[in-house]
Amino acid sequence: MSIVRVNEFTAAAKKSAELYTFLQALVPYITGAKGGISCELLKHHEHGEQFMMIERWDCIESHQLAITHYPQEDMQAAMSLFGVAPKGNYYRL
Repeated sequence: MSIVRVNEFTAAAKKSAELYTFLQALVPYITGAKGGISCELLKHHEHGEQFMMIERWDCIESHQLAITHYPQEDMQAAMSLFGVAPKGNYYRL
């Protein structure tokens, strides 16, 4: 049974376009990672600084392993793009 990870992101002031570009680059990383099934990036229709990412994984462990393999220098460089700490939770279908 697959697992769904739903993440919420809010861009820092005047960083919406940069955060969106960063998040877009994560989509092929997620879908190409071991256990990554699909990934969708959504942008709020009224609040352009708010984004949601819906990821489907074969299991929670695959998601957690993919995080550890993501280049930490890239993640650190993106931290200034977030207005608030990202939120995410796992859901069952």
